[in-house]
Amino acid sequence: MKLANAFGLNDSIRTKTFEYGGHTFKVKIPTTAETEAMYERIKVVPDDEAEKRYQEMAKPFFDNKDQYTTDPDVVFEENDVKVKDYSLRETAKNKAMTENRIVEMYRLLLPKEAEFDMSQVTYPDIDEIFPFKVQLEMVDEIASLIAPTYGETKKK
Repeated sequence: MKLANAFGLNDSIRTKTFEYGGHTFKVKIPTTAETEAMYERIKVVPDDEAEKRYQEMAKPFFDNKDQYTTDPDVVFEENDVKVKDYSLRETAKNKAMTENRIVEMYRLLLPKEAEFDMSQVTYPDIDEIFPFKVQLEMVDEIASLIAPTYGETKKK
């Protein structure tokens, strides 16, 4: 903080904006430590959550197992179902990590209502308002602000 005080800096230097759908969104640019912590949270998928997602994805296969026993693209393993060599367990975990990433990125948005606590935003909150395509496009916008590529940085 001493360095920030020496330059008279405040949090506004860590704020960038982007336009999407006719709206201007403000993004808090995280520090390196905040970014590292964020990426660690993205990777964490509790076992019970992964299992719940797996069960949801595998249910149609188990419910129609007779139909799939002759399908060479669907293989029932002891603890997994594979579709075209893709593990539903791994797919379920990746889906959860994608949702974690969306939540972490959206939490960097600065709300217009100052008292609104973005740290409490959940994926169902986001999913209720934004279609998945919009979620991903906004994540791309936020990500490009918080971690520009070397080429973009060099151009400036």
